[in-house]
Amino acid sequence: MHHALSLPPFGVLSDPHAVVDIAVAAEETGWDAVFVWDHLLRPIEQATLIADPWVTLTAIAMTTERIKIGPMVTPIARRRPLKLAREIATLDLASRGRLILGLGLGVDSGGELTRTNEELDPKVRGAMLEEGVRLLDTMLRGEHVEHTGTHYMVDGITLAPTGAQAPRVPFWLATRGDNLAPVRRAARYEGICPTTITPERLAELVEYVHDQRGSLDGFDFALMTTPDHPFEEYAKRGATWAIHEMQPRHTVDEIMHVIATELS
Repeated sequence: MHHALSLPPFGVLSDPHAVVDIAVAAEETGWDAVFVWDHLLRPIEQATLIADPWVTLTAIAMTTERIKIGPMVTPIARRRPLKLAREIATLDLASRGRLILGLGLGVDSGGELTRTNEELDPKVRGAMLEEGVRLLDTMLRGEHVEHTGTHYMVDGITLAPTGAQAPRVPFWLATRGDNLAPVRRAARYEGICPTTITPERLAELVEYVHDQRGSLDGFDFALMTTPDHPFEEYAKRGATWAIHEMQPRHTVDEIMHVIATELS
């Protein structure tokens, strides 16, 4: 099982220098990835200082050499697919092929949807994710795109450059709850990232994804975890990544302690 840190770029971590120090320490200590939350606003009691996650990821990319990086997760519903595709390709080049793209519906925590007049209906955001991820898949493969859909239009565009990885960066799609529609969507790509899950439910998802794909080759099951999770049990059920999620309340010293001790 691979191990990753998930960092909220809020509070003291809104300073990219602090996040870079953490990422460098994680790389030196043997961690496999550093991921960053993608939010524009948070509940005021949680954070008022908020950094841009993509600029922060670029800082990590330019100061590390081995660890994987990526947003966990980016909601397409509040992004323009072409702009997002340009950012993905550029960041993958900057990291020399270390980017993993986490994608999801997004949430309205802190009013980042309501306060900027974004789509609130989760079914509509699901449709936007479905359409948007197909667009990203096509654009990041360097194909010529002619698309007029329900939510997006791309009129004769070929993306270049497309990034360092071929045929494109891997996509991990977030899931929540027992709805299987997001699982079917994730099974078409390279990974699934359940927010909360039991070992028993993970085993069911592994079997379901296998049935959908015909194979689990090249597919990751990346779980959000805490130190009390039974990592060996999850690994036996098919988990390939444990994402150790830090919270806005954690200090830099506390995160550094996790880096130094949690894999030992």
